Amino acid sequence: MKLERLMAITILLLNRKRVQAQELADRLEVSLRTIYRDLESLNLAGIPIVSYTGAEGGFEIMENFRLDRQMLSFDELIALSTALRGLHSSQAFGKQNLDGLLDKVGALVSKAEQGRMVDADQVIIDLNPWKSSSSERNKYDKLHKAISDKRLIRFTYTDGQGKETERCIEPMGLVLKGYTWYLHGYCLNRDDYRMFRLSRIRNLLVLQDTFQRRLATQSELNENWGPERHSKMVDLVLRFRRSAKVLAQDHFDADEIERQPDGSLIVRVRYPDNDWLIGFLLHFRTDLFILEPSYIAAAVREGALEISKLYTDR
Repeated sequence: MKLERLMAITILLLNRKRVQAQELADRLEVSLRTIYRDLESLNLAGIPIVSYTGAEGGFEIMENFRLDRQMLSFDELIALSTALRGLHSSQAFGKQNLDGLLDKVGALVSKAEQGRMVDADQVIIDLNPWKSSSSERNKYDKLHKAISDKRLIRFTYTDGQGKETERCIEPMGLVLKGYTWYLHGYCLNRDDYRMFRLSRIRNLLVLQDTFQRRLATQSELNENWGPERHSKMVDLVLRFRRSAKVLAQDHFDADEIERQPDGSLIVRVRYPDNDWLIGFLLHFRTDLFILEPSYIAAAVREGALEISKLYTDR
């Protein structure tokens, strides 16, 4: 316990300009006498801690001291810190765990370099999901523990067509795509690997039965799982009004967009040919006209008429 406390004090001092003894005592839940003994032990161990008196007094580590950061450069530490903050926003791990890890990364930067940290803070990765209710968080936590403990899970799943099935799964990992969490696992009902959207999982039950993890890695599953696996693809040619250029730029890559003399935009893109595509195209409303293929244009037209009928029949 003392060794962990000494490391915690060192990390706090490396990440702060100056810390008062009472703050250290409160944070580590020990007495002031214990803190003073710990600070003396750190000095004897070769960590140069300096004390200052007065209202702004406290303890700090000498300016040029830093922990051995192995072969990491300053730029590499900035990249690592940025990535960790992105993970923090995704809620992928417990807040306390990532706070501690960020402190440890910060401790690898010398006091002299910490001023450069602010100037180098040029990128923010915000992966905060739009949907983050307590029930969704509890579902994520249960799945994360089941994966760690290698326990089978059972749940009711609703697929993209609205069909509900009961599934028994060997959970393998969680993946965040966009703002949506998915579960990778081996489905014992289908005798194959499957990916499940967490928002469609109901009645989740973690079983006592354990399993031996299969050879496929999480990275391999994520690389192999794409729209081509279960859907045929369709080449679309779309025309957006000039007034809708922001919509087009937000949803499509620059090399997919061709600007026309009248200000409209032609978009050529390849997407999975399924029900999701029709809903995606409908959400552009009258800003979009589908040039090709004709059967997709007809399907969108039919969908729009069904929506219109829903309200005209009231």
